[in-house]
Amino acid sequence: MRPAAAWMLAAVVLTAAVAGGCDDEDPPAPVAPVAIAWRPATLSAPDAIMLRESATCGGAFFVVGALRDKTGGTRPAGWTSRDGAMWSPMTFAPVTYYGERNVMYSVACANGRIVALGAKSGGAHGNPRTSSWQQGTDGVLHEVKAPFELFGGPQAMTVSRLAAGPSGFLITGNRMSGTAAWVSPDGAGFDIVERAPGLASDQVGETFGFDAAAAPPGWVMVGGVIPKGRIDRDPLGWRSDDGRTWTRVPSVGATKDYDELQRVTVLDGVPVAVGVRGKTFGAWRLDGDAWRPAGAFGTVRPGGGTSVRSLVASHGRLLAVTVTPEGYAGWVSSDRGGTWRPASLPGVPAGADHAVALTAAGDGGLLLVTDDGREGRIYTAETPA
Repeated sequence: MRPAAAWMLAAVVLTAAVAGGCDDEDPPAPVAPVAIAWRPATLSAPDAIMLRESATCGGAFFVVGALRDKTGGTRPAGWTSRDGAMWSPMTFAPVTYYGERNVMYSVACANGRIVALGAKSGGAHGNPRTSSWQQGTDGVLHEVKAPFELFGGPQAMTVSRLAAGPSGFLITGNRMSGTAAWVSPDGAGFDIVERAPGLASDQVGETFGFDAAAAPPGWVMVGGVIPKGRIDRDPLGWRSDDGRTWTRVPSVGATKDYDELQRVTVLDGVPVAVGVRGKTFGAWRLDGDAWRPAGAFGTVRPGGGTSVRSLVASHGRLLAVTVTPEGYAGWVSSDRGGTWRPASLPGVPAGADHAVALTAAGDGGLLLVTDDGREGRIYTAETPA
């Protein structure tokens, strides 16, 4: 009852932020939250379960994370299910010291094959030591041994998210030179694309990439740019046919505040991105040669700790998960991001080692993984009407 009560309180607060308005205007009419009937599933493991991300592949669900023992040590872990109720553990085959300790944080499926990313902080500077993993024909996730500077080294910044499409896999991230990408047809090995014209930082400004999605004939990537002489970001996107050569896609209607595109998906053939727009969250649609703003929702808290964690398209709906210092919140749009309503989530407080991730299945099913820093949990539901 306590998570439900917490959600109802959060919904009352959030509904006041769905539509903008000046202080001297009448407050907007209350917006009824969309009720989603989340069904919990049970995982069993000898150690504490950490969950970070999920995906669908070949009619099955996959969730990844780690197991944490009583001393705080971690090892990679994942589970798979056909129905979202009964889950079986996956087998991992690490080949490096840090691979044995990876916390899996991103997973995707292309052409019936699972590929994942994991990391563990270590070394003299405590930087994340990132590994990629490929599912073999035996169903085992095998760590792919790679040169240290592929993901790390003096140019390293972030290795963010893994996307999948007909041509294979693409990782979005950042290097000291600005936005970067890693591409692979099958996950057996990635090639890094850094200092690429249009993608990397240049005389226009400093670029940052956060997410990508397959969008025929290739990929769309989203992020932001700090223009020369400014300290705030403007939304920025990119397009590529092959993941190696990129063309910038600017945004329209940036505010004078901090704006950026943080997550992207494709709904009915149209790429839609969600991110921070000044004092609210906002949606943008890719229209021709520019990202154009759609609806705004929620409230962005000053001082950090605010972002969009998930964005999925399912049965004509967009569903997003945002986080502020007050906690995680769900949102749903039925008009490609034009208007948004709060949607129910199991209560999860915000925290440094907490997580929430949402995945959509092709049949309209939803999979939600949560982690409150003590225990990871799985929920399933149907896309709301």
